[in-house]
Amino acid sequence: MDCILKLLVLAVLSVTGQGKLLRGSFWHITDLHWDPTYRLAAGNSGSVCNSSGSRPTPQAGKFGDYLCDSPWDLISSSVHAMKDILPDPDFIIWTGDDTPHVPNEDLGEEAVLRIIGNLTHIIKTLFPQTKVYSALGNHDYHPKSQLPPTQNNIYEQTQKLWEDWLDPASRETFKKGGYYTEKLLNQTGFRVLVLNTNLYYDQNKITENMEDPADQFKWAGQVLAEAAKNKEKVYIVGHIPPGFFEKKRHKPWFRPQFNKHYIELIQKYHDIIIGQFFGHHHTDSFRMFYSTSGSPINAMFLSPGVTPWKTTLPGVEDGANNPAIRVFEYNNKTLLVEDIVTYYLNLTYANLAHARWEKEYRLTEAFRVPDASPASMHRVLERIAHENCYLQKYYDFNSVSYDLSVCNADCRIDHVCAIREVGFEAYERCVEKEGASSAMPALLTIVFALAISLWASY
Repeated sequence: MDCILKLLVLAVLSVTGQGKLLRGSFWHITDLHWDPTYRLAAGNSGSVCNSSGSRPTPQAGKFGDYLCDSPWDLISSSVHAMKDILPDPDFIIWTGDDTPHVPNEDLGEEAVLRIIGNLTHIIKTLFPQTKVYSALGNHDYHPKSQLPPTQNNIYEQTQKLWEDWLDPASRETFKKGGYYTEKLLNQTGFRVLVLNTNLYYDQNKITENMEDPADQFKWAGQVLAEAAKNKEKVYIVGHIPPGFFEKKRHKPWFRPQFNKHYIELIQKYHDIIIGQFFGHHHTDSFRMFYSTSGSPINAMFLSPGVTPWKTTLPGVEDGANNPAIRVFEYNNKTLLVEDIVTYYLNLTYANLAHARWEKEYRLTEAFRVPDASPASMHRVLERIAHENCYLQKYYDFNSVSYDLSVCNADCRIDHVCAIREVGFEAYERCVEKEGASSAMPALLTIVFALAISLWASY
């Protein structure tokens, strides 16, 4: 009996060890938004940065302010934290938005390229041997958000900055449309698609009346069809995600026709698309994709940003966040995301004492799921939708432990529907349905109180 038990223990240890050997890891960093104008002044009675839009910043410190984009000290601290926490990642995903939230006239093309260049330099300096898959953000162009579907100087100059990271074929498609595809880590059977989803942004006036800007959908369909034929496993990387912003109801990013086309692409090739990695929100969230029968087929991970900047988007009450960086752990045979670990900087503490990057949470521990597969992320969504403790936990993480207020019924609808439904019509139906269901308990309470009142009057 003892011999059998020992054999079982050895078998378990062997499998566990093998599991660890199969696990790789990579960094995802996004929305650094460096503001070179950030300067501390005596008393800080006014604004210390242009990105605050003249809002007073009396609490500003060395590592920034919630009303400002990132000072260089925060940029440097975040990349050095990456080096300290995981010094030898398999690769890095960098999903753009490098320049500050300032008017176009305060930047210019030269300034945009200089900022992209400086951020590229610090990443290359600290990770000289690491492959970086980098996507353009809507703030990585001048004028901002107006990325064209044709070759231009910023695409060309950025391609030169990233030349060491790009294969020869990637350099050509990047110069023409800001997108590219490569074998992931140059391994047969693995592929990454880096998209320029800024072409689909509803603020991009250049592409407003186009059916397929830069032929990117056609190109992506061809790449995925070939990948399916070759039985490749695929990661998709981009900046602006489809679907809706969870902090403002009815706020999409894509134009409707582009949103629909993107969903169709995922549904068609979901069996080979293993993960989607995006930024833009500055918040920590995810998006689910379902089959026509309602089965979870894919998950998109929205990583929180480095910048703590409080959004000025009308309707968002307090849209700041603590700075964050993120590690993805994945199976290096299947590309399945097995876990996600988010690290953050408590900005208030950093300014008062010192920069202390710490683990905010690990997905599998926080939400009690075995991995980050579509089935597991669907389970996370169901727990958020139906259990207040998980809803509040998710809400705290959403702003990287900045906004710790209670997520009420309306807040729950905004987040649950944004996660569950990426499609325009389905999202509207979700808001209507969830609104009706949340109103029912309140209505019953009123009816019950009225009944008690009437009974007491008799």
